[in-house]
Amino acid sequence: MNYYLLGRSGLRVSRLALGTMNFGVDGFHAAYGKTEAEAEPIFRRYVEAGGNLIDTADFYTAGQSEIILGKLMAAGGVRDRLVLTSKFTNTVDPADPNAGGNGRKHMIRAVEASLRRLGTDYLDLYLLHTWDRITPVEEVVRTFDDLVRAGKIRYAGLSDVPAWYAARAQTFAEAHALTPMITVQLPYSLVARDIEAEYVSMAQSLGLGLTAWSPIGGGLLTGKYRPSGDGVAGDGRLALDGQRPVGEREWRVVKELDQVAGELGRSMAQVAINWAATQPAVGSVIVGASRPAQLDSNLAALDFEIPAELRARLDEASKPALGLPYGMFTPEYQSWIVSPGLGIGDKPAGYAPPVWNAA
Repeated sequence: MNYYLLGRSGLRVSRLALGTMNFGVDGFHAAYGKTEAEAEPIFRRYVEAGGNLIDTADFYTAGQSEIILGKLMAAGGVRDRLVLTSKFTNTVDPADPNAGGNGRKHMIRAVEASLRRLGTDYLDLYLLHTWDRITPVEEVVRTFDDLVRAGKIRYAGLSDVPAWYAARAQTFAEAHALTPMITVQLPYSLVARDIEAEYVSMAQSLGLGLTAWSPIGGGLLTGKYRPSGDGVAGDGRLALDGQRPVGEREWRVVKELDQVAGELGRSMAQVAINWAATQPAVGSVIVGASRPAQLDSNLAALDFEIPAELRARLDEASKPALGLPYGMFTPEYQSWIVSPGLGIGDKPAGYAPPVWNAA
């Protein structure tokens, strides 16, 4: 298992994170949930393989995911070696307007509740789960800073927010010497490359490591599904979770991925995960599993490289349509600004000015 620094921080995280949305059999995700006994070998296998980034949320299986993780960490004595991540936003009481959202009152109540369920006194990484459209970003950033100072969390981050919101949060934190964001967690896969229009360059510029969820497109990129009339046929649970409908472009990607995977002698899911994990600005990719064997296959997704010519085929088949003004920021369009023949560009990686001998 290899580890990357997450964003502009000293936190080392494994390139593959374990998603635990299916740990538990209650709440919104109960239909495909796992009991503690079923989750234990998945968790143990991940830790034994060297994985250290665990992703959960208070919303997952109505809190059972956190409860099960707490028990598994205690039983294995592995709490301190893990980078434990949880998230807040969703309501815990529909009758209480302050029992959800991203305001200070709910943030503090949510982190205390997560700590109780997880059986720990701190979270390594705490994320705003979803933009609630109304809470001032300054309030969120200041509360994150308070939680770090109180020892409740070590690092802060965001999930599923607009790029402008993440940029505002980071610049506000920098301007006021507050706890910075170190990651933005977003959906990213060969069939969902929308984030490339803004988030990648934003992350690289502002010191945020991207954490990709749903790298196999809700299951579409596993090869289990094929088009059937206007729908999808296959033996499995296709969970698109708000992603775009499956259309001609998506099936074109599936076809090309199938061919590339065959040439590499790898599964489609492994190639899809590998592609996402090796894209610019991506620090870690969240993988889940319904059984240990599936996790083993996912963990092997970084045991090979996708040759440049095969990556180019995947890139071309999955190339997103860039609307304006994003289409104006491509190398082709930029040639109208400065002639490519002049050789003007940014400094290469590792650039340093020459050191002159004054003598």
